[in-house]
Amino acid sequence: MRRPLWRTPAIQALLILCVALALANLIDLFAEPAGFSISPIWFSLLHGLFAAVIARACRLAVWWLYILFFFPVAALLVSALHLPPWLFLAVFLFLLVLFWSTFRSQVPFYPSGLPVWRAVEELLPKHRVIRFMDIGSGLGGAVLHLARQRPESEFIGIEIAPLPWLVSRLRASLSGNRCSFVRGDYLLLDFADYDVVFAYLSPAAMQTLWSKAKAEMRPGSLLFSYEFEIPGHAPDIVIQPKEHGPILHGWHM
Repeated sequence: MRRPLWRTPAIQALLILCVALALANLIDLFAEPAGFSISPIWFSLLHGLFAAVIARACRLAVWWLYILFFFPVAALLVSALHLPPWLFLAVFLFLLVLFWSTFRSQVPFYPSGLPVWRAVEELLPKHRVIRFMDIGSGLGGAVLHLARQRPESEFIGIEIAPLPWLVSRLRASLSGNRCSFVRGDYLLLDFADYDVVFAYLSPAAMQTLWSKAKAEMRPGSLLFSYEFEIPGHAPDIVIQPKEHGPILHGWHM
């Protein structure tokens, strides 16, 4: 299951920024009667420093410390450009439909590529019809490719972000491909309905993926994860599709 909204790192980081801003304002409030004037750049640095210290105390991942420290300075520099407000709204809306709930799932947009699709194709069960599910299918490349190579089988992709899902649907329609794409959360699927499940997620999602696959996938089915291992569970299949690139891991369930 997804973690509660307030426990996601992005929401915690936002709350930390708010608390740090209040502390920086408090310092500024006491500095003025004492004859000190804090310039905007020093205020931003103070804001970022408070945020990084609080993030450290809350045990957020180390990269959040750097993000929180530099964010107020970056915001100040961007504001100095005097960009039109509609531009910020446009960028926000574009990122929203592209990444959607990445802040909660911690699974960003990762394209895999043709070498990976071909490696998966070689590992699919031969001489029988299969049902294949790509969880977090992005722009649909893997599903479209595999459906062309195995037209007798059923290939489905699920994507929670609206823009990649829409692009994949359009690509399938325009090419006449018989694969299908649904928009939704893969955690709501029943993995027992599929012979092969392919994932290109993130380290944060792997333990949840394994628990779901172990509980639901039928004996003889296959679970693939590109790049990211499942801690404590050695894969049965290890292939490097791209030279010096990430590993494709596979488990016989």
